[in-house]
Amino acid sequence: MRKTAHDIIRRPIVTEKSMAQAAEKKYTFEVAKDVNKIEIKQAVEEAFGVKVKKVNTMNVLGKFKRQGVHVGKRPDWKKAIVTLTDDSKTIEFFDGMN
Repeated sequence: MRKTAHDIIRRPIVTEKSMAQAAEKKYTFEVAKDVNKIEIKQAVEEAFGVKVKKVNTMNVLGKFKRQGVHVGKRPDWKKAIVTLTDDSKTIEFFDGMN
């Protein structure tokens, strides 16, 4: 079964740093852990109608959290920073956030 763009791209990451990078056409997303850069590129181009120049990915380890004597761990996840080409349009979702 082929994954859709919405299966690959979980959610946008909205932080001060990611909003500053959006001015340089760099957008940050949480993506599925088992996808590669090529699949991320195709999903972003399909979902937002833009041209992707490059994709940087990183695995983020979940933090250990305590609640009294109980210790738990947040899940590990994967982050992708997508850089668009100079002639590509911007992603409108991020434009309204600034």
